[in-house]
Formats: sequence, structure tokens, C-alpha cells
Amino acid sequence: MSTSSPSSSASLRLEEVTPANFETAVGLRVRPDQERLVAPVVKSLAEAYVHPGVAWPRLIRDGDRAVGFLMAFFDIDWTGAGTGADIRSGLWRLNIAADEQGRGYGRFAVQSVAAEIRRRGGKHLYVTWHPGPDGPEAFYLGLGFRPTGEVSEDETVGVLATA
Repeated sequence: MSTSSPSSSASLRLEEVTPANFETAVGLRVRPDQERLVAPVVKSLAEAYVHPGVAWPRLIRDGDRAVGFLMAFFDIDWTGAGTGADIRSGLWRLNIAADEQGRGYGRFAVQSVAAEIRRRGGKHLYVTWHPGPDGPEAFYLGLGFRPTGEVSEDETVGVLATA
């Protein structure tokens, strides 16, 4: 198990998933007890492939180490009604490597997605999570997300102002 903490905010970065780092990305694993709560990276990359222009998959690096993976989404029609009345952006997936959790990488990922949404003119970051004591609700609430009262595919929907 790694005992290092994030080197510095300057060493943390997001990296586009490419053929050169694909194997590293799909090799990332969350803790075994979290596997039912988040899809594996390979599924996220497959979804990114079929949702080009919407999905934004990124490897999270601390220096040379891959410590996690995130996938954001931008400007989707949340209701699917085609009216454009409820366009949203947010965090679709967050996988922090099992031995890298609790070191601020998840916070960095959320802040990075919020910054990208702001850069694109958005004002809110949406996320969903599995409810329950073993889920990530405390993590998201601790970052300032608030439940919207909505449920999407049995998951709680949360929102965070990006400004």
C-alpha cells in the first residue's frame, strides 16, 4: 500500500486517455467493497466511445503515478425530452485507485470538473451516487453537494454550484 500523499497541487493533473495510457487507465481498481457502486474504467471508456462530444474521460495523475479516473459529461438533455429545458453537466464517474483513497484525489477530481464546467459557461455540477452507509454520499455532501430530491436509476442526484 502506498503511503504517500499528493505531492502538491502542482503535480496533480488530468490527462486525456490515449493509446499510450489506455492499459494504465483500465488497470485502475477501486476497493473491492466499492466495485458494486461504480462501473469499471473499461465500461466508462466504452460509454465515452458511444457518446463522443458529451463524455470527457480523464486519467488523474500525481506526478508520474496514475491515481484515479474520472469521466464528466457536458450539456446533456437530462430529461431526454428533446426540449432543451433541462441541460446539465456533471461528474459521470469517479474511480480512485484503492490504495490512493483518502489523499485528496477525489476532491481534486471534483474541483477539476467544476472548473471545466465553469470554463464552458456552466453554473452547476451534477452527480449521482448510490445511497446508503457504504456509498459515497458523505464524500459528496462534504464537498458541498446538495441532494436535488431527484432519483436517477436508483441513485441520489446531487448538485453543486460551480461559481
